[in-house]
Amino acid sequence: MTAELHPNTTVEAFDSAPYQWTRETAQTVYELPFNDLLFRAQTSHRENFDPNKVQLSRLLSIKTGGCPEDCGYCSQSAHHETGLKASKLTEVRRVIAEATKARDAGATRYCMGAAWRNPKARDMDAVVAMVEGVKALGMETCMTLGMLDLEQAARLKHAGLDYYNHNIDTSERYYSEIISTRSFADRLDTLELVRQSGIKVCCGGIVGMGEEPVDRIEMLVTLANLPEHPQSVPINMLIPIAGTPLAEAKPIEPIEFVRVIALARIMMPKSHVRLSAGRTAMTDEMQALCFFAGANSIFVGDTLLTADNPGEDKDTLLFRRLGIEPMELEAQ
Repeated sequence: MTAELHPNTTVEAFDSAPYQWTRETAQTVYELPFNDLLFRAQTSHRENFDPNKVQLSRLLSIKTGGCPEDCGYCSQSAHHETGLKASKLTEVRRVIAEATKARDAGATRYCMGAAWRNPKARDMDAVVAMVEGVKALGMETCMTLGMLDLEQAARLKHAGLDYYNHNIDTSERYYSEIISTRSFADRLDTLELVRQSGIKVCCGGIVGMGEEPVDRIEMLVTLANLPEHPQSVPINMLIPIAGTPLAEAKPIEPIEFVRVIALARIMMPKSHVRLSAGRTAMTDEMQALCFFAGANSIFVGDTLLTADNPGEDKDTLLFRRLGIEPMELEAQ
């Protein structure tokens, strides 16, 4: 079924993965009067989630820097002079120790990221051990390791990996302006492999990279038209990093960012929409609007891989002001 928006269209009409969005329909929703857009998004959110609970995740870089990809936003690319030194893969016991601290601080999902194009065979035993160790703590597990092959995905699934993160970053049209070392199709192939392996998909993108509003819309259309909606959709606001090609990118306006969050909630009503990178540049009021628009997941802690992130104390204070509580771990 292809979407057609009429004035009396309800959010229930969009509440199914086989629903095929067009760019024109998604753009019509995106451009609704702001109050109408937020009303639709909040209505959808309340039909699928507790509106006053937010899922807390923690992200750890298990291998930093030296990445052969040339993503224009990334401090970890070997193509950019950012002053970041490459590190070796973190020891398993240290990862488990950090995950334990995160669990004790209230995080229910632990995400581990490595600056790779794809994992090497020599690293898989350690990666599998990390998944098994974090899973044994009673947490949800998430990995982002670049592209995978079928055998690697099967090993991660067997180890207990719950989510695999692999963002498409932007629209297919704008993609080549940001990355040349990996194609848009490569990313979609990895997502399909992950899905077929029975691992939940975590996939979103980055806004504020010089793209047009239509690119943000088309990015979400791509995600919403996958065979299944990604179970987790991180929306990142670019953190400009000195030494990267996007160091001087013009920031996205706050209202436009909130529109992206709202559209993601409407198009993928049962997905966790994560307010991800860039929160240090957001006011409390902007974050509050994002939560109202349907964001219900954040990263906690002081860093996201190599970038700053609001600390637990600041998030706790904001949650208290808004009457928001951490989401409990979903039943496995």
